Amino acid sequence: MLSTEILSYQPGDFNEISKFWNKLGLGGAERGDDEQVIERTLNHGGAFFVMRVGNRLIGTAWITSDHRRLYLHHMGIDAEYQNQQLGYKLLEHCIQWSEKQGLQLKLEVHQSNTGAVHLYKKAGFKRLGDYDVYIVRDYKELPAK
Repeated sequence: MLSTEILSYQPGDFNEISKFWNKLGLGGAERGDDEQVIERTLNHGGAFFVMRVGNRLIGTAWITSDHRRLYLHHMGIDAEYQNQQLGYKLLEHCIQWSEKQGLQLKLEVHQSNTGAVHLYKKAGFKRLGDYDVYIVRDYKELPAK
């Protein structure tokens, strides 16, 4: 297996991470993903891990906490490094960290992302049910009252 490091997020990492997320389609400003949000979630019991090969960022995994459950966000591996067990290695790191927190770990994944679905099932995640997920991204777009 390729020699990798899994490190905790550092504030200077954000610009590189933002470019990485845009490349992989994982996040962006429209989703509320910025440095302040990351710092706030870290200060409230979350974690953020970056996977590197040398100095190159090849993966991210962001865990937030509502103090009831942990939520895994923006878990991704650069396409050039996929299918080398690196996603599983990063996911295992997240699971071990989460287990130490004593909280359940939950995630959302597009059903069409069959590689990720396979990875999560292989790691022991179970599908919750047949409900839809809804979100308000911009409160200004809500109907007038």
